[in-house]
Amino acid sequence: MAHFAKISEENIVLNTVVVADKDCQDAEGNEQESIGQAFMERCGNWPAHLWIKTSYNTKFNEHSSGDNSKAYRGNYAGIGFIWDSANQIFWEPQPYGSWVKDTTTAKWKSPIGEPPELSADQLAENQSELENGHNARWQYEWNETVHQADNTQGWVIVDEKDI
Repeated sequence: MAHFAKISEENIVLNTVVVADKDCQDAEGNEQESIGQAFMERCGNWPAHLWIKTSYNTKFNEHSSGDNSKAYRGNYAGIGFIWDSANQIFWEPQPYGSWVKDTTTAKWKSPIGEPPELSADQLAENQSELENGHNARWQYEWNETVHQADNTQGWVIVDEKDI
């Protein structure tokens, strides 16, 4: 089975559909996106160029089989995802205004990288909270307001109970 994303003129994924292999194959039995697009235009009453093939087994440029040579178009298209024709990637909606595309992993990333490791003091405080009966679970969360105030910052430590 093939999967196609129905996109808007603004490249926003509106829906995904499953199409039988036979409806995407040429006379020699080779799957062709353009044949599937023409089929969906006839059956789905939507312009062919707004049907984009997507891979159900691809997420973050990795294929569920473990064979990443089969990864196709970055991510399986979900409703609300954005089709990036230049990079041939379906992107999740941008989580924060400052985050940037990483085309290698097909993920959005913070403009300052990953959060640092929790320090020994922070881990000790977490342990102290646990011993006092509070189930503290410190984690990093992105704070766009902090980043906009100082573009070298953005990751803040929060107790997951406060999220």
